[in-house]
Amino acid sequence: MKVVASGEGMPIAVLNRNEPAFYCIPAKAYEAMMDLIEDKELLELAKRRIKEDSVRVSLDDL
Repeated sequence: MKVVASGEGMPIAVLNRNEPAFYCIPAKAYEAMMDLIEDKELLELAKRRIKEDSVRVSLDDL
């Protein structure tokens, strides 16, 4: 935990033989990263759907 605390809220790379074995990141940073990934996935879905054929309807039809 001392090593994690030394990162002062920034991600810490844990090395094995000078190669990153894993990263330890604060919960807030992880949540923000997951939100960005989800937003990117939703954007790609929206872009695909824009290219699909659509059906025109009027408010009266609804």
